[in-house]
Amino acid sequence: MLNRYPLWKNLLILLLLALGLLYAAPNLYPDDYAIQLSGTREAYHVDEPLLERITTVLEREGISSKGTEVENGSGLVRFADGASQLRAKAVIAGLLGDQYVVAMNLAPTTPDWLSALGAGPMKLGLDLRGGVHFLLEVDTVQAVAQRLDVYVSEIKTKLRQEKLRYRLVDHRSDGSLEVKFADEAMRDEARSLLRKDYPEFLLSDETVDGAFFVVINLTEQTVRDIEDYAVKQNLTTLRNRVNELGVAEPLVQRQGRNRIVVQLPGVQDAAAAKRIIGKTANLEFRLEASPQATGVTTETYEFRSQPGREATIERDIIITGSSVANAQAAFDENGQPQVSITLDAKGGQMMGRVTRNAIQRRMAVLFVEYKSRTLTETVDGVAQERRIPYVEKKIISLATIQSVLGSQFRITGLDSATESSELALLLRAGALAAPIYFVEERSIGPSLGAENIALGVMSVKIGLALVLVFMVLYYRVFGILANIALSLNLVLLVAVMSLMSATLTLPGIAGIVLTVGMAVDANVLIFSRIREELNNGVPGQSAINAGFSRAFTTILDANVTTLIAALILFAMGTGPVKGFAVTLSVGIVTSMFTAIVVTRALVNLTYGGRKLNRLAL
Repeated sequence: MLNRYPLWKNLLILLLLALGLLYAAPNLYPDDYAIQLSGTREAYHVDEPLLERITTVLEREGISSKGTEVENGSGLVRFADGASQLRAKAVIAGLLGDQYVVAMNLAPTTPDWLSALGAGPMKLGLDLRGGVHFLLEVDTVQAVAQRLDVYVSEIKTKLRQEKLRYRLVDHRSDGSLEVKFADEAMRDEARSLLRKDYPEFLLSDETVDGAFFVVINLTEQTVRDIEDYAVKQNLTTLRNRVNELGVAEPLVQRQGRNRIVVQLPGVQDAAAAKRIIGKTANLEFRLEASPQATGVTTETYEFRSQPGREATIERDIIITGSSVANAQAAFDENGQPQVSITLDAKGGQMMGRVTRNAIQRRMAVLFVEYKSRTLTETVDGVAQERRIPYVEKKIISLATIQSVLGSQFRITGLDSATESSELALLLRAGALAAPIYFVEERSIGPSLGAENIALGVMSVKIGLALVLVFMVLYYRVFGILANIALSLNLVLLVAVMSLMSATLTLPGIAGIVLTVGMAVDANVLIFSRIREELNNGVPGQSAINAGFSRAFTTILDANVTTLIAALILFAMGTGPVKGFAVTLSVGIVTSMFTAIVVTRALVNLTYGGRKLNRLAL
């Protein structure tokens, strides 16, 4: 019979629509403003008594909270509005001091029964949810200096292997290296060796006070390659760190020659975000200095977990954290935290070569952090901030080498399981090839995000209302049926976006507005085709059937070409363009389903199996 779906098809459509309503439902539950609490060290726990003390202090300050909870070692205090959250943050931070990290956040309110079904709200981008924006600068000068440090160790090893006696290999203030010899013939032989093995060196000779020097500079192309590698490596490392910590849809991309932009949606507190991405640290593995070593070849550092305790180690670096291929936090046989290290092939060879001749000597693991102090200076009556970078190096482990070390070994002597986990994450995500410094930081508050959402929703409402009114006035009953399908299309669009964990941005809302207009396009084609059939004298049931079947090819062609364009936008675009492309692609698929299948089902239920004298079209 014309215009009748079998029962199974109607039930399938109802099931899909019910699932759409179910998985779109979490978006009806807005996030709560919240304060997230976690200890800076494992010794500082977040528990119920601590949260009760916080609640008491907040009530004394006239700040009411919606509730508290403890989960996975961190605490959460919920608030009704952003103003209360902001005031509470200052009060809680003053109460807890430096022992805890106090960060503003947004906490989901999705009911447990929905969460158990895997339903959750759409993620919101930086422009809708708020978050933090950082502009970081890579210290490319330090990247070149670090590469020169490696060259110093390599040159010393090579000269020793060739039995070329030198007096000194060191840096000069102008960024070059100098190799000092007592004999001119020895210098000339060393220069020939270095020229053959290091084509990236520019070599020159100097003679000062009877001493003979080979002066080493890097070629301009080599310097550019080192700088470019440092920025690319830091970009990859920052992406890995942010991804490991589960920040939803972060933006980490290069800007200019030596800068990186990082945007973290949903993270409202800049200090907390800095803690996530600002660990600009590395590791250095060095041997402990022998008793007869001179001060020229050694350095003394303090232990990181034992202030006041010091050890003297060699200047020569065996390997750095950049040679680490994998790192996992674990516990040793005594229940103490440790980090199991796996090196890459080159790093394993270097470690084996050095430790082969260092059995029963101790090896230090040096934790290197790149920091900066900000000084405020008055220049011509105007206060200006000046950043002074500095490097802090401390020993985290000093252990005896029991056997030759290869590609796998472990670091012990760590203070807590939290420290071992963070160190493993740092190494696993990749070492920074050069220090990075925060040049600019700004927070996009949730109030601005709420305004963007309100304006975006308003635009969708206006567009939807105009379309609904037009369809009813022009197509009568068929217009009402199309409007029902259009509303269901929005529900399905939101449900699919939520299931995909896609991030909704302001351009994404623009994609929804466009989808609203495009969604009725298929209905217009179908209804116009039905009108043509009626005008040609075709009976009502046959006209309906012909309208849906003959318009299908046109609808498919139009939507597929738009879908291809959306996929190209997704593949070629970045950031907001991708958000628009995702929303548009999903909207095209759901609008085709609702226009062709759902509208047909509604028309069948309304007119199917009846004798039609006229159609309200």
